[in-house]
Amino acid sequence: MAFFGETTLLMRIKRAALAVDSWIDASLYTAGQRAGEAWVNFSSLFDRFAVRGGWRLAFEGASEAVNIGTAGCVVMLALALPAFRETSEDWLKQQELAVTFLDRYGNEVGKRGILHDDSLKLEELPDHLIKAVLATEDRRFYSHFGIDFIGTMRALSANARASGVVQGGSSITQQLAKNLFLNNERSIERKVKEAFLAVWLETRLTKNEILKLYLDRAYMGGGTFGVAAAAEFYFGKNVKDISIAEAAMLAGLFKAPTRFAPHVNLPAARARANDVLANMVEAGFISEGQMLSARRNPATPVDRHRDLSPDYYLDWAFGEVQKMARDGLFGPERVLTVKTPLDPAIQKRAEEALENGLRQHGKTYGAKQGAIVVLDPDGAARAMVGGRDYGTSQFNRATDALRQPGSAFKPFVYTAALAAGLYKPNSTVVDAPVCIGNWCPNNYTRSYAGAMPLTSALARSINTIPVRMSLALGKGNAKAGRAKIIEMCRAMGLTTELKDTTSLPIGAAEVTVLDMAAGYAVLANGGRRARPYVALDVRNNHGETIWRHDANAKPAEQVVATSVVADMNFMLNKVVEAGTGRRAIIEGLQAAGKTGTTNAYRDAWFVGYSRRLVTAVWFGNDDYTSTNRMTGGTLPAMTWREVMAFAHQGSEAETGLLPGLDGGAGAVAQAGDNKDAGATPSSGGNLSRRSFEVIESIGNLLRQPARPDRQATDARAGGSAQMAQDGVRALGGRIALP
Repeated sequence: MAFFGETTLLMRIKRAALAVDSWIDASLYTAGQRAGEAWVNFSSLFDRFAVRGGWRLAFEGASEAVNIGTAGCVVMLALALPAFRETSEDWLKQQELAVTFLDRYGNEVGKRGILHDDSLKLEELPDHLIKAVLATEDRRFYSHFGIDFIGTMRALSANARASGVVQGGSSITQQLAKNLFLNNERSIERKVKEAFLAVWLETRLTKNEILKLYLDRAYMGGGTFGVAAAAEFYFGKNVKDISIAEAAMLAGLFKAPTRFAPHVNLPAARARANDVLANMVEAGFISEGQMLSARRNPATPVDRHRDLSPDYYLDWAFGEVQKMARDGLFGPERVLTVKTPLDPAIQKRAEEALENGLRQHGKTYGAKQGAIVVLDPDGAARAMVGGRDYGTSQFNRATDALRQPGSAFKPFVYTAALAAGLYKPNSTVVDAPVCIGNWCPNNYTRSYAGAMPLTSALARSINTIPVRMSLALGKGNAKAGRAKIIEMCRAMGLTTELKDTTSLPIGAAEVTVLDMAAGYAVLANGGRRARPYVALDVRNNHGETIWRHDANAKPAEQVVATSVVADMNFMLNKVVEAGTGRRAIIEGLQAAGKTGTTNAYRDAWFVGYSRRLVTAVWFGNDDYTSTNRMTGGTLPAMTWREVMAFAHQGSEAETGLLPGLDGGAGAVAQAGDNKDAGATPSSGGNLSRRSFEVIESIGNLLRQPARPDRQATDARAGGSAQMAQDGVRALGGRIALP
């Protein structure tokens, strides 16, 4: 009976499963039939709307345009999202930095930034100034929604007829969006962001508010922002008092403020003003008689030709001050006066030296651009020239251009090798073929010189030796050796990305002129990191000092041993006196430096220093075309000599000896032979390299700041004191400790 019951239950389960399966099959079949009938009915319905022939082609094209347009809008919106992140609810209330820069002597040299000034309402500005701006920049300003498609098409047509850019297509709202949130990068991405932000501004502000912001915040050249500041700077009068001719000249600055600045190029400024007057007549804002009267009595700006305007320096300085402000060093203060280390005389001579060099030798060498940086050994920026003409190009080649340094990079390699204890200046090295994989470097002369002292290898700029150094640093592993070279470069101040390639030891990486000057400054100051800086002290708008470099800046750390500095200074001094840098010799000045020339003669460098100043010079072309066999020992070395000879004139001529040197080869050469270089005191009254190390130890002891950890401080101080005492005994007790 039990077996029979189990069989019956199993049969019932099977029947139930078959019933469910049948129901599912029937339902699916019925649903499929109904869906098919529905599709037939749907197709029959839409067959009534079917088009054929030309109409079908038009509808198909429109459909594809909608699809592509939708996808394009999604892409553009994705590109615009980063721009909207720059906005916030209080974006209009945020006050940007307004900085007045002083030189090292306390004289004003320029201004940067924007100071919000709402003292003048739009209605108080001259009517002819507003009309001049609208006629030239955006005639349909009050009728478009932020983007003027008609004006854009008109500009494209005019540019196509002229085979160049003669009209801009951006509306005033778009230009304001760029000024407020974006930069001057020329890219499709930036234009997309600009367009979206322009529409966003139109929804947030009235037309008059947009126009007022534009007139207040646009850069007008000469370090001025806004029409009020520009009227005061160029004409020495209140903006409410300017004439039609002066208004036209101001309106002409919006397109290219540096090119049409009247204090830089008055003929170009007046020609541009004439174009603005013609635009005003065409727009119906003034009569032809008013135009002719304005042209007969053109605007005459205040004579500012004698004013020093180190624009490349100030642009970089403003960027550095902005970084400091973002780091919270100034608190809530936004109106600042910054005293810089700028030396106006050296700045002017550097500008003249670069321009004179290119004017006299640029055509011969096929070089059109250059850059110069002058630093104090601690990193204070004395002068900066980012190109030959700021009015033509505001691109700063001293801070932003990445160029290969060639052999000027070798001191970093030599420093790493000497710091590892692998070489001394009198070590014998062999100039012979060396290969890493399939790469085999050649010398400039395409020959090999055999055995020579390390000093001669650097003076003659032998290429095989740095490659052998990379192998020695890595104990046969070139990649490991290059990693140590890059580590030394970072310690000495090179901030750009250094790509690890087999040719890195001979200068195939990309660096900036400013970084090269900072790196060599480590050797000029005795081995301490030299971060370039632009602020000696900073004051708020009440005249109160809120930051001082000597009190608030991070202390410079020792990154290269003084013994290594002494060896490097000795060898680099020989580069100038008897090597590739002989054209940089300045009588009576002990200097050190290195030439640099890259493949195909694209870049030519000379970076050198005295005890008091460090100067880096670069020449080349913006488009990376080759020069006419220009080397670092030619025009760069000559330009370096002109700048440094001027900088060391007069009362500042007493510069002293380079750190660790006694004026000759004897002390350093003996130190290379003697394991205990301090055992034999130097003669002649000058300090030997060992003496320099002892004095440096004493100086470090005296400079050591108080620390909360008293026990650790005492231990370090005791070690430094013992080192100093040992050094004093080595000097025969000639120095007394305090």
